[in-house]
Amino acid sequence: MTEEQKQPEIISENPEVSVVDNPVDNSADNHDSEAESTLEAAQESETSLPGSEDSQTSDENEEIFAAFQQENANLKQLLDDKSQQAELSKAQYARLAADFENFRRRTVKEKENLEQQVKKNIITELLPVIDNFERARTQLKPDSEGEKAIHSSYQGVYKTLVECLKKMGVSAMRPEGQEFDPNFHEAMLREPTNEYPEGTVIEQLMRGYVLGDIILRHAMVKVAVPQEPVITSEEKKTENQENEN
Repeated sequence: MTEEQKQPEIISENPEVSVVDNPVDNSADNHDSEAESTLEAAQESETSLPGSEDSQTSDENEEIFAAFQQENANLKQLLDDKSQQAELSKAQYARLAADFENFRRRTVKEKENLEQQVKKNIITELLPVIDNFERARTQLKPDSEGEKAIHSSYQGVYKTLVECLKKMGVSAMRPEGQEFDPNFHEAMLREPTNEYPEGTVIEQLMRGYVLGDIILRHAMVKVAVPQEPVITSEEKKTENQENEN
């Protein structure tokens, strides 16, 4: 028998050894495989967990950033709305201020016109009284002491009345020697004369008065006109002969 034939016999002769040795070797291999699997799983977990956390953090940051952007857009829109409301309120205030200023000026002007109209009406009613005082002063010639006292008394009243009218803004016209102006004068008489230029006021027949720029009463005056030339009898005869020829 050869050595190759004897070798199987040796293995067969020691069956226990072969049976015992094989399970031991398989267990070691299994432990090594489990250890390797555990190590690989740990490595995979170590490599996979940080990546997932970074991805989750990035998503959260993006959501926060998007929320901030939306909030910023809302605040900007709110600011624009408030700015528009402020500009609108400012424009409305400017219009109201302008309307109020116009109303105030118009009210002041109407008040002034009303006051002037009331003054005009009252003073116009008093002008005949002033005319009577002036006539009395020029026409009456007191002789006795009693007449002089009465004359002095009513002249004092006349002076007080004139001073009150001056304080109210009333002034008397002085047209003598001035050129006739239909805006202030009313021609009652025309007197032919060569002493004054044509259209000159010679005399004031009734005094005129003004209240500021308002005419209370026109002055009634006498106006100068050119004097007609005097024709003698000889000149008239000569003129008639010329007309006959």
